[in-house]
Amino acid sequence: MTRHRISPTGPEFSRLIYGTWRILDDEDATNKTPQALLNRFKACVNMGITTLDTAEIHGLYLVEEAIGGALKLDKGFRDQIEIVTKCGIYVPCSFHPERKTAHYNLTAARIVKSAEKSLRLMGIDHIDLLLVHRPDWLTSADETAEGLNKLLKDGKIRSAGTSNYNVHQFELLNSRMDQPLVTNQVEFSLMHMDPIYDGVFDQCQRQHILPMAWSPLAKGDLMKHEGLIAKAAELSTKYGNATLDQLAYAWIMAHPSCPLPIIGTNKLERIQACAKAADIQLEREDWYALWVAAKGHGVP
Repeated sequence: MTRHRISPTGPEFSRLIYGTWRILDDEDATNKTPQALLNRFKACVNMGITTLDTAEIHGLYLVEEAIGGALKLDKGFRDQIEIVTKCGIYVPCSFHPERKTAHYNLTAARIVKSAEKSLRLMGIDHIDLLLVHRPDWLTSADETAEGLNKLLKDGKIRSAGTSNYNVHQFELLNSRMDQPLVTNQVEFSLMHMDPIYDGVFDQCQRQHILPMAWSPLAKGDLMKHEGLIAKAAELSTKYGNATLDQLAYAWIMAHPSCPLPIIGTNKLERIQACAKAADIQLEREDWYALWVAAKGHGVP
């Protein structure tokens, strides 16, 4: 699997990224033990998927600790992977019973505190990439940048980026950074094409940064789309009996901004199938044919 430097000053990541959002959702408890998680992470690395994506809020603040439990079993494994995490979303739950209303907080003090908590829970000495998870409308860009810049200066994070930022929000925050932002992680799939139209991917190309694509299968809804199911069946043989999800990943990766899709399954066989999508090179007309199937109408 190919590797890509996500910006001129940013880290090098694997073409596909393993997402940990739902690793604690498995009904089978044996699939979420520290050893089971470590085995899955190692299997990903063996496929060339070396980048792990997580977030402070994932699993209602429990996923980072689970990752830490897995990494503790093999201290040397940390050196084989890149870790991405996010901060800024705070919701009422058993982990934070004092909170009454879901809210965002990207003040400098909160960013630093959250990052330090992530380091502690995962048992690591640095985060390869810290993303601010969603824009905080009550915090200035100067304040947010202050927190990120401090973490960069202190070596606690190697790079910083955003998640779910629009073009103007990204540009504003980037203008306050001592070290340029390296990515914008946004929702992108055949059923959510906004980054193509709203300027986000154009901005990424202009600044030579690679975006990250979350929910590449539209939370599974894409697999129920009759038009896409039919078109994938039509194209399957041409691309080595490719499945709809493989074609959907290939469709994302074909965009010239070079998005890095985040795989969200707990099933090893599905991760293996997704990994094969990195080898699919969609022809131009087939890319547009999938666009038409998803939209239900021809191009403008």
